[in-house]
Amino acid sequence: MAAVLKKYEDEFGITITFSVEEEPLGTAGPLALARSVLGKDDSPFFVLNADVTCEYPFENMRDFHLAHGGEGTILATKVEEPSKYGVIVMRQGTTQIDRFVEKPVEFVGNRINAGIYMFNPSILDRIELRPTSIEKEIFPQMASDSQLHTFDLEGFWMDIGQPKDFLTGTCLYLSSLAKRSPELLAPATEAYVCGGNVLVHPTAKIGEGCKIGPNVTIGPNV
Repeated sequence: MAAVLKKYEDEFGITITFSVEEEPLGTAGPLALARSVLGKDDSPFFVLNADVTCEYPFENMRDFHLAHGGEGTILATKVEEPSKYGVIVMRQGTTQIDRFVEKPVEFVGNRINAGIYMFNPSILDRIELRPTSIEKEIFPQMASDSQLHTFDLEGFWMDIGQPKDFLTGTCLYLSSLAKRSPELLAPATEAYVCGGNVLVHPTAKIGEGCKIGPNVTIGPNV
């Protein structure tokens, strides 16, 4: 993994700092493991689940987080069947989270956790270096202390934890990219583009006679 991250450091001219879990620490414990990095100043930071895809509204979410002044912000997405999920319940007329209801039998709302957060470093005071669930142990504390808000996601969202869902999620992302930044996609006039929504890394080489698409991503050095 270190070698993979080093490759991206070189490609994008950035520094990547990472910590290694010697044992599984749940969804909150890794934040305590990285305390020396995340808590080095008072700057808020993002936390992302690795198995979701969406349009990633980082700038808007940051502005919202700084404006409300609370300790944390959860990105929320609206679903048609909330009974399958843990639902976020807000205090009436506000963005402040009141509580969470797991797989509600009766309708209490249709917003669910989209797996992207922004926190102030003070959240680290709530987390011990042990296996900890941020959803079940930390978020209820923050909601009880009136320190947790929700920011609505516009556009698509999908859990891509399974291979078939990853493929579907890639199609959704490429379709979204075609609307937001079509210049990033291969032009439909290229002979190898078949059906549109094709994203090709600059280092990839397309052979003569190839047909790619629709909804295909070609990675680096292919």
